[in-house]
Amino acid sequence: MHYHEAAAFLFDLRRFSVKPGTDRVEALLAHLGDPQADVPFVQIAGSNGKGSAARLTESVLREAGLSVGLYTSPHLSALAERVRVDGRQMTESAIADFVEAVRPWLIDRAAAGEPLTFFEVVTAMAVREFARRDVDVAVLEVGLGGEYDATSAVDPVATAVTNVSLEHTDVLGDTIAEIARTKARIAHPDAPLVTACEGEALDVVREVAGEAGAPVTRVVGDGASEAADPDDSDEDAEADDSDEDTEADDSDEDAEPDERDEGADPTDSDAEPDDPPAFAASYEGRVSATDAEVALAGEREGTYRIPLVGRHQATNAAVAVALADRTAAALRTDLDDRDVRDGLARATWPGRFEVVDTAPLTVLDGAHNPAAARTLAATLAEYDYDDLHLVYAAMYDKDHAETAAALPDAATAVTCRPAIDRAEDPAVLAAALRSAGVDRVTAGDDVADALAAAVDRAKAGDCVLLVGSLFAVAEARAARMRTVRERTVRGVDGAAHALDTAGVQPDGIAAHRDGVDHRTLTLRLRGDRAERVAAAARIVGGDAALGGLGANEDRGAGGEHVPVTVAGTVAELRALVDRLAASDGGGLGGVATDIAASVGIDAPDGGSASADDESAPEFPWSDRTAVMGVLNVTPDSFHDGGRHADLDDAVAGVERMVDAGVDIVDVGGESTRPGADPVPADEEIERVVPTIEAIQSVPAVGSGDVLVSVDTRKPAVARAALDAGADIINDVTGLEDPAMRSVVADADCPVIVMHSLDAPVDPDADPEYDDVVGEVVDALRERLALADTAGIDRDRVIVDPGIGFGKSPAEDFELLARCGEFAALGCPVLVGHSHKSLYGAVGRDADDREHATVAGTALAADRGADIVRVHDVAENRAAVDVAAAANGALRDGEDPE
Repeated sequence: MHYHEAAAFLFDLRRFSVKPGTDRVEALLAHLGDPQADVPFVQIAGSNGKGSAARLTESVLREAGLSVGLYTSPHLSALAERVRVDGRQMTESAIADFVEAVRPWLIDRAAAGEPLTFFEVVTAMAVREFARRDVDVAVLEVGLGGEYDATSAVDPVATAVTNVSLEHTDVLGDTIAEIARTKARIAHPDAPLVTACEGEALDVVREVAGEAGAPVTRVVGDGASEAADPDDSDEDAEADDSDEDTEADDSDEDAEPDERDEGADPTDSDAEPDDPPAFAASYEGRVSATDAEVALAGEREGTYRIPLVGRHQATNAAVAVALADRTAAALRTDLDDRDVRDGLARATWPGRFEVVDTAPLTVLDGAHNPAAARTLAATLAEYDYDDLHLVYAAMYDKDHAETAAALPDAATAVTCRPAIDRAEDPAVLAAALRSAGVDRVTAGDDVADALAAAVDRAKAGDCVLLVGSLFAVAEARAARMRTVRERTVRGVDGAAHALDTAGVQPDGIAAHRDGVDHRTLTLRLRGDRAERVAAAARIVGGDAALGGLGANEDRGAGGEHVPVTVAGTVAELRALVDRLAASDGGGLGGVATDIAASVGIDAPDGGSASADDESAPEFPWSDRTAVMGVLNVTPDSFHDGGRHADLDDAVAGVERMVDAGVDIVDVGGESTRPGADPVPADEEIERVVPTIEAIQSVPAVGSGDVLVSVDTRKPAVARAALDAGADIINDVTGLEDPAMRSVVADADCPVIVMHSLDAPVDPDADPEYDDVVGEVVDALRERLALADTAGIDRDRVIVDPGIGFGKSPAEDFELLARCGEFAALGCPVLVGHSHKSLYGAVGRDADDREHATVAGTALAADRGADIVRVHDVAENRAAVDVAAAANGALRDGEDPE
């Protein structure tokens, strides 16, 4: 079964209405062999905050060394986003395998009058995937309610009810007590239940948990724990399965908080003298454009950084920490404070109050009801800006007048319409905004065009806020994150491979492989745009093929973005760019610009897409492939451990590298080889700082002709190395740590952002990829977005696909062969392949990989690598120079060096 068939089948299940009970999903799990019996689960319910709490909990447990599954909803642009293992989303091939296995059974059930809903089947898919991947624990975000939610087909080891508000009263009940009761019935015997509920809701949760034999742990916030959380949405909750486009937020329009004294301090022990909370959380405020700090008191004491801004997030963090503590205890796993600190800091939750730019401040948020809009306004008030420019979209069944009135005061607004049948007419939304007091309102159409117009209108000190619908957030985010990759196609077989990895079905490959045997581009677009781009490509004489759901008549169902492969001569691609730029809106102008930049042709506005930026800094890799030499000062590195531990040996080693033509020396004080023991920051500093200071005595280093890089994942080590004279930070965790992003931004230094799943490498990790290059490009794009908002200059960022880090030998060779595709990220590309295990797959043992490394260097330099990181400088310098000469470096009398 191909992915497009599987996804279409799943999305078609949204036509079936939900019925109370878990018996149907339990029957499906039984048909699958009861995979839920093989996985410990954590279940999180609540009216608000459950998505944030799930993300934070998962991240903390992963930092403790556990393999963790995560199931959340909705997705932004791909169904696979809902199911993640160790941070990576489920592969399309795994989805297709699951549907192929269950489709006959599901059809028989539907024929018997007992169909399963989309949410039930996708929940079962997640459970089976977690069992198949043998995770240590899986975190499940409840869809709606609790007692009858599909996720309640599992027996959890720990649970949480974040809070309870009046929401979905037609399904869950008319009172706080009724809603609290159904949510609390996720309680399980002996499984601890964490809650931030208060008042009547807390009483009911305790009662239900007591009946189930579940111990209750209470956490409290600092006065805003029950605020409607715009970070959550349950558009695919059980009650909404009958409507594929339902967008029902956890903070519904008529949500009201638990009964409580608005003026009371929940951290005051007098409020609950006989039951002090396990954690009392207080919000300490924003510390960067994207992060805030919360203080915890109780079982853990301290101030913690979280990548979520807003007072309500303090309570979500407290729930997550308490839940992670109890889950770790149930699994008999240690959870130290460093795990908690790093896990909270490194969690991500895209599309939920997401800051995507800082000049102007640009925020994407899915708040689409009055309560969520008020919470959003309070969060935005933490930022300093001049004028606010709104971009507003909404579904037709929302309260536009009240929501518009609750939003912050705006100087201008543009309304738009995502590609959803239920999207409201932008003219209606414009009228609502005018009634709310916004004088300058424009009724637009396309989401990406509307956001671009607002950003163009704004000054650097202003704020642009896109709000009103997660569907609109998804479209805006997809446009900003869009990456056009130029594929290297070598003959018909290469063309077929390019199409296959872009999701094109076999008959499409046969039809189009001859037509893509030249300049070939791959990108993902909304279904209707993908069709228009493909049609335009054929009109100008090129060819195009759609993958994924683009191969199905229901293109773009469920918000899926469609992969489209476009091919043509440069002249044909130039004609395509011109045709798209001349289109009447529809977001195709931005697509034209991106294609022009990828191919290096004139941009639609008349500018040169390939013109060099004269203001860009000059580095050794600016106009040729640079050679980075490895100088490990560790006793246990896989190739040269212990060779340069003595300072005199280190200096002599650098002198040999300089004589051999090195451009950069990379100093490493901690091994990242498989199974290596982590090194404390102080010890790593003691290794690298004296070395960096000592090698300054080498004239080429002291003068700056040869740059010094430090290979570290610790912010403290990076800071100390820069102070000692290092020029570059080489972060094997890809700027995962926000503190590292701050160090690099403050130093304004070059930084290498590497793709890795674990550092040191986990030898037991077995990640799965559909297309390793495309997925690594996408992951690095996300990290670059974090770098941008942290204030890191893109001209100083280098990307590293991470050969040898969480990939098989076949995948490593794929990265090596297609390393030039990473240029789509707009950054120089580093290839670090020296003496690594991929060469074992071609019969080279660990002590016999020098020649294989040289061959790999020549291939990387030929295919677009800007830097090669190697242990043997002289031999690899020669390979780089030969590749440069073969590619024309000598034609004009140039020196390849």
